[in-house]
Amino acid sequence: MLRAIEPADIDVLYNWENDEENWAVSNTQTPFSRFVLEQYIASAHVDIYSTKQLRLMMCEPDEKAIGTIDLFDFDPNNMRAGVGILIADKSDRRKGYASEALTLLTNYCFEILNLHQIYCNITTDNETSILLFQKHGFQITGIKKQWVRSGNTYKDELLLQLIRK
Repeated sequence: MLRAIEPADIDVLYNWENDEENWAVSNTQTPFSRFVLEQYIASAHVDIYSTKQLRLMMCEPDEKAIGTIDLFDFDPNNMRAGVGILIADKSDRRKGYASEALTLLTNYCFEILNLHQIYCNITTDNETSILLFQKHGFQITGIKKQWVRSGNTYKDELLLQLIRK
């Protein structure tokens, strides 16, 4: 189930955004303050055409928040957007939540926003995410060599795209 962000989500978002394990996949390098996140939540109702992004909460059937799915770099001129997914607790992974959320978001992108394509960027060692997106029709269309620094090494990053039929 997907839903809009609510003010009551502040604590869970604060924990997720400040968990350094999540920073590698979100291109984050500094923690978020509670104040910044409160401002973000307060403006979450603003139209995607203004903010160029959209974050939705992924929830279990009992409405417990387990992660987020995001549209970012929304480009209405070229009719595309990036997609990012986070299932915060490792015990909630591999249960189909990300797959269900990606199906719902893809339908929203193509049927409501009328996008031409959506894409994601995934490091080559994140096999689970690569398989998830490929299962949903995304194709690997490029590789960015030594794109993401990880400690003293660099990882290659794949570009995957799903172009509307």
